[in-house]
Amino acid sequence: MPKYFYTARSKSGELKSGTAEAKSERDLAGILRNEGFILVQASLEEKRSKKRLEITIPFLNRVSLKEKMFFTRNLGVMVASGISLPRAVKILAAQTKSKKFKQVLTNVAQTLTEGESFSQALSRHSEIFPELFQNMIKVGEEAGTLEQVLKVLSEQMEKEHELRSRITSAMIYPAVIIAAMIGIGILMLIVVVPKLAETFEELQVELPPSTKFVINLGTFLAEKWYWAALIIVIVLLLFRAALKSTSGRRILAFAVLRIPVISALVKKTNAAATVRTLSSLITAGVPIVRGLEIVSRALGNFYFREAVKEAAEKVRKGEKIAAALKPYQNLYPPLVLGMLEIGEETGETSSILVKLADFYEEEVATATKNLSAVVEPFLMIVIGATVGFFAISMVQPMYSLLGAIK
Repeated sequence: MPKYFYTARSKSGELKSGTAEAKSERDLAGILRNEGFILVQASLEEKRSKKRLEITIPFLNRVSLKEKMFFTRNLGVMVASGISLPRAVKILAAQTKSKKFKQVLTNVAQTLTEGESFSQALSRHSEIFPELFQNMIKVGEEAGTLEQVLKVLSEQMEKEHELRSRITSAMIYPAVIIAAMIGIGILMLIVVVPKLAETFEELQVELPPSTKFVINLGTFLAEKWYWAALIIVIVLLLFRAALKSTSGRRILAFAVLRIPVISALVKKTNAAATVRTLSSLITAGVPIVRGLEIVSRALGNFYFREAVKEAAEKVRKGEKIAAALKPYQNLYPPLVLGMLEIGEETGETSSILVKLADFYEEEVATATKNLSAVVEPFLMIVIGATVGFFAISMVQPMYSLLGAIK
């Protein structure tokens, strides 16, 4: 008997999802009707599993922040113009270039037409629309302020996109230099080193350990490059698996917070993300405790997530946000805690958080501008040391040969 994954709605509007065995969708609808539910959507479990597998393929199905930002902004304009929500989503689905996003928006529009709320329709696609997005939309629907919430969301996403762009731009120069260094190094190992190795072998020169290491590495890359490629792939997969584990994320976060230049940038970026996201949630009407919980899941660094998560529990028990975050002064600077305290005393927490976010985003912009200037000397030292090692390793046997001739 086929197994169905279904979504059903009761007369009171309660939604129910699950799996059940039935001969057909018609029989499934009858079973649910007897339980007081009306079938909204059903799909075979096998088909659903295949679809889920397809969605999880990385890179091919990723929807960029820029696409979601344009969707949110345009949806807010269309809702403000009086266009119905299902029609607005359908129009935007037709305009988007991403096949994945087009499919998701078409499904959302169909779900809205069937009577589900916007937040419920988005919750079906949590891989595209995060918890922050869903909760703010839900609050906007309940309070009748969807237009304003969409505006706040679009501004939040624009700031996030701008921050990401600045960090990415700052990292391009070091990335290009490192990639060029690795490329040239591999080329020399594969092309130049084997020829020099043949020469040394013909002359029967006694090779020092460093030269033997370079020659063996070059020979391995030239003759067994497929093993080298396999090793790199395995290392990358193990690194990715480690990052998915709690201990792996903790170790990486600890290491990043100990690197002198990067540490300051990470702290400022996470501080800006914390206050900006929390400000948007409070402005939209999300309760502070719930807002802190959402923020804790949206931050990138493990220690910042844990700090906000623990602060949410303390606020739930009656503490102020500033007091709850005070034990984490190694992560959040005194300015954040001081301004939060003032905001809570004056009742202007949301507006003060916005000003704090603007300040720290500007700090991140300044830090990223100076990053290349700080990293450049370090890169030059690394490149110089690497080139020097290879040069000495190859030249040293020649000096030994000349010495022997004399």
